[in-house]
Amino acid sequence: MSAEAQDNTQGRLVYGMQLPVQSQSSLYAESWEATATPDDLAEIARTADRTGFDYLAGCDHVGIPRHLAEAMSTIWYDPVSTLSFLAAITENVRLMSHVAIVGLRHPLLSAKQYATLDHLSGGRLILGVGAGHVREEFEVLGVDFDRRGPILDETIDALKAALGPEEYPEHHGERFEFEGLGQRPRPAQPHVPLWVGGSSPAAVRRAATRADGWLPQGDPRDKLPAQIAKLKRLRREAGIEEPITVGAITEALHIGEPSWHVGRRTLTGKPEALAESLREYGAMGVDQIQVRFRSRSRTELTDQMAAFAADVAPHLND
Repeated sequence: MSAEAQDNTQGRLVYGMQLPVQSQSSLYAESWEATATPDDLAEIARTADRTGFDYLAGCDHVGIPRHLAEAMSTIWYDPVSTLSFLAAITENVRLMSHVAIVGLRHPLLSAKQYATLDHLSGGRLILGVGAGHVREEFEVLGVDFDRRGPILDETIDALKAALGPEEYPEHHGERFEFEGLGQRPRPAQPHVPLWVGGSSPAAVRRAATRADGWLPQGDPRDKLPAQIAKLKRLRREAGIEEPITVGAITEALHIGEPSWHVGRRTLTGKPEALAESLREYGAMGVDQIQVRFRSRSRTELTDQMAAFAADVAPHLND
């Protein structure tokens, strides 16, 4: 993938989506996803690939404790396995972890997995990372949950070294230290984009000072401008001149007038009106929007994706 393709979120508003099926929290999963198959997931990815979606994203949880299972469910596909599966059947769409809880794993292990994914996909990886929030996951893996912030900070630093061009990466930190261990294949990209997810003060600071992109977690529109201003200020204060890709998760969408109840907070209507509404994100400094469509079946979802790409997306940058 060329440097131009890597930076295609700079200067214009692009769109991506988190994959359905691979995570089924009750907060957003549609009822049809409970019986979906790998073929459904594959067809959704192919649709995104041929209709111009910038990226597809997969989540990361190792295990869900019983007391959280009703709300979160226990269906969370492994992001490396899922994105690798989809890499083999797509050509253009980028593949993102949104987000990988990389603090649960040694950075050399994560680097081996994600470097291989980037190599096999021809340089389409976006490594999205986050701190995590399920204490039991950390405890069972022997990681200090209460120190997950500092652990993530150093893990990011170590990953930057381990995903760089050097065959024998080197890092010397408080928790991790490695050198003299060769890892090939190297990533296909000269620089794997690393985006930080989360909207807490710590997450915003982490994105500003350590990342190439920021993935807020559902900040409402009226809160985003202040968050973006803070992000840019912290980045300037850190002396970082490289631009940062700013993301946003939009409201749920349904193209056209639905014949069923899609929820009062879902944006519906004609493509022109939806495009006008979504352009507000670009006006406040957002570079990429993560969209989600209400649907009752895989076919309805892929129809919605195609309609968005054909009738809404061309007007996002008018």
